Amino acid sequence: MTPAGMAGHRQRGQCAKRLSILDAAADVFCRQGFAGASIDEIAAVACVSRQTIYNHYREKETLFVAVVEDVMNRANAMLFSVLSSFPENADNLEDDLTAFAVRLNKNCICNHDGKFLRKLVQTEGERYPHLFESWRQQGPGKLTTALSALLARLAHGRALVIDDFDVAARQFVALGNADLQMMTLFGETPSDAELEKAARNAVRTFLKAYGRPEPEKAGHQPQFSAVSG
Repeated sequence: MTPAGMAGHRQRGQCAKRLSILDAAADVFCRQGFAGASIDEIAAVACVSRQTIYNHYREKETLFVAVVEDVMNRANAMLFSVLSSFPENADNLEDDLTAFAVRLNKNCICNHDGKFLRKLVQTEGERYPHLFESWRQQGPGKLTTALSALLARLAHGRALVIDDFDVAARQFVALGNADLQMMTLFGETPSDAELEKAARNAVRTFLKAYGRPEPEKAGHQPQFSAVSG
């Protein structure tokens, strides 16, 4: 093997070890928490030596932050994939927003990475807030910022009437989680039917608040153009 080939082989080996350590650490931190997790247990799960972990991450706190950032990067990649499917017009807005809310909850809130981050924040966030600083800055805030811009696009197209897009974005997310909070709190995974029902309820409530009303007709109450059925 040439020197360049040997260097590439070593680099791939180091990358594989790093990924193995991160996966093992995520498993142990999720089960044991930050305080209860030990480097020895992480090393055993990763099938590497204790010294190998220290060579890569120096200390347990550095490893924990790396795990959170690794999971957050995957979660953000999935989030922006889902955001790219946000409806662009009001032709079938209730159904399209409902489908979007289902995708958001299924792939970003109720998936493995979403549940992992939520559990860590719930169990460790109060005791070790500094360990989640990057998550606080780059995690939930990205969803609100991106979603507010997408809602602004719909409002500009006269599909919605919104005064404060950031507030509307937070409310959309909160409404989407309202019927799922108790299940996710206890680690349950909602069924597709439960995700659909929660999303439909959320979108109908959201559109009652922000849907553009149709002109009143004689003898009829105002209707909201974005809400079907």
